[in-house]
Amino acid sequence: MTGRRRPRSTFLPRFLRSSRSARATTLSAGALAACASLAAGCGIVPGTTGGSGDDPIVVMTWAPEGTAATNKPGMPAFARAYARWVNAHGGLGGRELTVLTCNDHNDTVDAAQCARRAIKEGAVAVVGSYSQHSESFLPHLEGAGIPYIGGYGVTNAEFTSPLSYPVNGGQPALLAGLGRELSAVCGPVSLVRPDTIAGDALPVMLDAGLKAGGHEAADDQRAAEDAAEYSAQAETALEHAAGDTGEKGCVVPALGDRTGTFMDSFRRSRGDHPAVRTATVLGSVDQTVINSTGGASSPFEGAYVTGWYPVASDTRWDAMKKVISEQAFSDTRIDAADTGVQTTWIAYTVFRQVVESLGGGEVTADSVRDALDDGLKISTGGLTPELRWGFTDKLASIGFPRLVNAHVTLQTVRKGRLVAAKNGFVDVTKMLENADVD
Repeated sequence: MTGRRRPRSTFLPRFLRSSRSARATTLSAGALAACASLAAGCGIVPGTTGGSGDDPIVVMTWAPEGTAATNKPGMPAFARAYARWVNAHGGLGGRELTVLTCNDHNDTVDAAQCARRAIKEGAVAVVGSYSQHSESFLPHLEGAGIPYIGGYGVTNAEFTSPLSYPVNGGQPALLAGLGRELSAVCGPVSLVRPDTIAGDALPVMLDAGLKAGGHEAADDQRAAEDAAEYSAQAETALEHAAGDTGEKGCVVPALGDRTGTFMDSFRRSRGDHPAVRTATVLGSVDQTVINSTGGASSPFEGAYVTGWYPVASDTRWDAMKKVISEQAFSDTRIDAADTGVQTTWIAYTVFRQVVESLGGGEVTADSVRDALDDGLKISTGGLTPELRWGFTDKLASIGFPRLVNAHVTLQTVRKGRLVAAKNGFVDVTKMLENADVD
């Protein structure tokens, strides 16, 4: 699979329902056969399935790997390392943890295959995963009652499904927070984002932050998420951001793994507009992208970057780094600065506290879901605010009833390094509540 299929969302807020209709995907019984071997893109940390008694506790983590679009190999790799670490330290509540992993290949059929395999293998939860194809996997999880804990926040359905328990505010929170900061320092703003349904949500959220600061809406540049170069989009975005008077505008690339590719085109086109700055969100840029685009001489130098969590150098990540050093030190797929790895760590932190809250009782999909729905409060050691999910939350009014963490961090690139620009979190709930969703 190449990842060329267009990602779609099953559940859309009002502002997306009016712009594009969600198309149902028909999946044949043969296409939905569960992954049966490593050749199908799945791997297993050894252990037998089960959810009660002395059987191992079985969960699944999935993400795309080896595709032409966004890839998150560190997430399943870290999940396997976490299982090894937990089992080396007595397991969860004295029980072995078995982690199934699956590659969804950025494809609707494979995403459904991963979900059906989770059901077949007796997974009690899907934990710390990434997929753009919620319309393919969530109906299967919902039908089996399996909770989806700590998705990456890349689809709207993660913030609407009653079986979804997101640990961050996804792209909506990141872009609203970024827009608020840029409103004070930028002239015209250009957003370059994927031409997908998931991408359609991005301008609305960036504009919510811009408007909160009294700034005009951003220019919206759509681009293929798997393009080999972005010269046309870079030139158009630069011209808009420079304005008629050469203002110090800003270009915001939000293209996931293709952001580095965009920046190659941006660098070549920037000559006539040296005053234009860049800004983006974590997930579209990290330290490796900054390094590959020139370090201190990168176009990202001085850029604002919003994230969900503290910077990777923060001591609150020490526990995660200990897991990596003990169980995955030589695995190059696992980077402590990778937002996907960080999200997987937080998701497993949630799952561990759920298991502990059951006090040695049965660990099943039902008991995990019931614990979360009964208002269990989760501490992530300061990496997020305290997490607690209800049936609806403050952002239900704009179509995101499961979005419980609208806090973001503000970072900047200084001397080629991604560092904190402000201490603590910024709560963008009010900005999102005022988003122009009609």
